[in-house]
Amino acid sequence: MADTDYYEVLGVDRQADDKALKSAYRKLAMQYHPDRNPGDAAAEARFKEISEAYDVLKDPQKRAAYDRYGKAAFSGGGGFGGGFGGGAHDFGGGSFADIFENIFDEFMGGGRRGGNRSSAVRGSDLRYNLEISLEDAYRGRTETITVPTTVSCEPCNGSGAEPGTEPETCPTCQGMGKVRATQGFFMVERTCPTCRGTGRIIAQPCRACGGMGRVEKEKSLQVKIPAGVDEGTRIRLAGEGEAGMRGGPPGDLYIFVSLKPHPIFEREGTTLFCEVPVSISTVALGGEIEVPTLDGTRAKVKIPAGTQTGKQFRLRGKGMPSLNGSGLGDLVLQITVETPVNLTKRQRELLQEFCEIETGEQCPQSTGFFSRLKGLWEDLTD
Repeated sequence: MADTDYYEVLGVDRQADDKALKSAYRKLAMQYHPDRNPGDAAAEARFKEISEAYDVLKDPQKRAAYDRYGKAAFSGGGGFGGGFGGGAHDFGGGSFADIFENIFDEFMGGGRRGGNRSSAVRGSDLRYNLEISLEDAYRGRTETITVPTTVSCEPCNGSGAEPGTEPETCPTCQGMGKVRATQGFFMVERTCPTCRGTGRIIAQPCRACGGMGRVEKEKSLQVKIPAGVDEGTRIRLAGEGEAGMRGGPPGDLYIFVSLKPHPIFEREGTTLFCEVPVSISTVALGGEIEVPTLDGTRAKVKIPAGTQTGKQFRLRGKGMPSLNGSGLGDLVLQITVETPVNLTKRQRELLQEFCEIETGEQCPQSTGFFSRLKGLWEDLTD
């Protein structure tokens, strides 16, 4: 390969960085490795070229010398002797299975060869449903809740081993939690059957927790409910979930808030709605009504004469507080005119007298409706 350029051998340009060089080498090495091409002399020669080229270009000093002088930089007795198995390649210059295993390790997260895999497992998150009243959501409060959960075992300090002993590294997987087997060109990885993936063996399990490292227990917690909390609000208590296993961190506790139905008010965000029944005499003559508010006071509202059902009055700042503390919403009152019942004889007489002197101007909406209806009937009979 006297006339072959190392960059051309790997199929990269002269500005390629280390990552591009390594990627190109891996791809070509897997393609032309003798283990994958048994008895193919051309593939073996090609693999030697690839190995020699990468051995030079991956070393910054060798690459700088090659870029300046070409192969002449290495012709003074310091040659490579053919390159096959003679260089310190990333994959150890070994078998095709070694190359595949190295790539498999990086795909699975890197740093797996020769090191113990952590067997710690984070605890599960917990959910707690908390129902509160609208008044509590308005003012905010501190609620004490009891949560069934698991906590770290005190006698063994969460290790799962009997006090005075320690978990041992699994001899089958050497603490990796996985075992591998080569099948032809492929590397198969499966959970270690001895330690079941933990990487550790507990010869003497803790009697208090049975080797689990945690025990079931009810835990009482105080939860601060902020003013303005709404239906579906989620409150996170970090580290208050289930204890982790084998020294792992605990999970979190999530509290989901729901609101009890209120007998008077309905809520939409920071706005409260209230339907207020008003007597026919009040809306006809005008007057004043009092309505309760969530702050514990009563608000007075003037009702103009002639107010109709469905009329709304907005009371500023009498609604729900904003969860972010930006102020209070409004209270919207919707008027419903109440038809009187259980009339006395005198009341009926007065209403009858009123009916006799009605001219239609007192109820313009009903007068107009029936006028339009009369016209519709006449059109249908023509």
